[in-house]
Amino acid sequence: MEEAAPMNAPAKLNWSEGRFGPDTAHWLPRNPDSGLDHIPGEDGMPIIGNTLEQLRDYPSFTRRMVAKYGRVYRNNSFGGRSVALHGPEANELVMFDREKIFSSEQGWGPVLNLLFPRGLMLMDFEKHRADRKVLSVAFKPEPMRHYADSLNEGIRDRVQTWSGKTFAFYPAIKELTLDLAATSFLGIPWGPEADKVNKAFVDMVQASIGVVRRPLPFTAMGRGAKGRAYLVDYFGKMVPERREGAGEDIFSQICRAKDDEGKYLSTEAIVDHMNFLMMAAHDTITSSVTTMVWMLAKHPEWQDKLREEMLSVAPAGEGVGHNGLGELELTEWAFKESLRLVPPVPSFPRRALKDFEYGGYRIPAGTSVGVSPAYTHMMEEHWPEPEKFDPMRFAPEQARERHKYAWVPFGGGAHMCLGLHFAYMQAKIFFHHVVTTHRIAVREGYAPEWHILPIPRPKDGLTVTFEPL
Repeated sequence: MEEAAPMNAPAKLNWSEGRFGPDTAHWLPRNPDSGLDHIPGEDGMPIIGNTLEQLRDYPSFTRRMVAKYGRVYRNNSFGGRSVALHGPEANELVMFDREKIFSSEQGWGPVLNLLFPRGLMLMDFEKHRADRKVLSVAFKPEPMRHYADSLNEGIRDRVQTWSGKTFAFYPAIKELTLDLAATSFLGIPWGPEADKVNKAFVDMVQASIGVVRRPLPFTAMGRGAKGRAYLVDYFGKMVPERREGAGEDIFSQICRAKDDEGKYLSTEAIVDHMNFLMMAAHDTITSSVTTMVWMLAKHPEWQDKLREEMLSVAPAGEGVGHNGLGELELTEWAFKESLRLVPPVPSFPRRALKDFEYGGYRIPAGTSVGVSPAYTHMMEEHWPEPEKFDPMRFAPEQARERHKYAWVPFGGGAHMCLGLHFAYMQAKIFFHHVVTTHRIAVREGYAPEWHILPIPRPKDGLTVTFEPL
């Protein structure tokens, strides 16, 4: 495709890009709404568009829109018009991004920029490549071995406190993943300090989906801005000592990491990356582990299959070390199938930096563009009986035949999730501790409703019982 020049800026923007922070002067203005009139779709209600329908039931909304308008449609929600592209080919176009058409920074920025600026997802192209390379040192085999030991200890102790109880799983695992992040990511022992850090993160994540987008008193954004200020100060003070130390946590690894010129990342950059990594890690892993607990509770036969595999790798309740993780093949397939059924990030936003063509439509520069793992993962042509929980879909012989971008819970291309191996490790260690010592049970006929956006969670917290074996 030929590189097209960006369209002229519209006379009147839907909003001031500057309100998303000081570093947005280079953002391409959103194109005028009329620029998308040629694409089929709908605008919904005045001002709010289809926002409420999407928030209420995102999967049903996308199915309705695709059925009515096809796999490319125009939508109006979350502050303006956008174009949604559906299917593996669309995922590949946007995520692999051969032509450097799509900005992740300008796609995610309106949601995250006020709280998590300059995180990896809010960087593009060369700057993203350079910082990602520096950060990747924290996810090499040696540090990962250390994290595995820390995860085993924290998970074992917490699972013991859940033994024999009926409880709401989602808030319990959310608390645990935050505590684990405080130790693995930050090297902070559990206690009052970790609690303060965790509260700041919770406030920031809540603020990212708040309706009011300015940090006014008594609003979620106000609390989020305070949380960010606390963490900027907290992390910033610790950078010099972590550089000099020999800590094996992710924070210490990043403080000591150097770029291609042999320079450390700036304190500001380290703080921003840590904030972002903590947010990305704890919220998505909480969602995906909750989904798998629900799937195993519904399918106790799979608990038995996984238990057999797990016990062949390590004894009950002892946990599995870093070297044994690769042997938990069925466990990995079950986790992947859970991520397929309920992807922790249901849609990925981008902004087009150039005009492009897709599905027979010319889509102008400045357009907000979204792709939907949640929709793709339910496409019958790629996933027969898509509603069925079947980890065997991920056996090599089946996976080989499938479009590479039909399964994208971790994104793809340059922005593929940096921490995906950490997520697999945490999930495998967690389920080894749980499944080898307990049966996960739910009452007969129980089926929780799910909030899908922004990150899926069961509305009632998912009531389960951990029955000791």
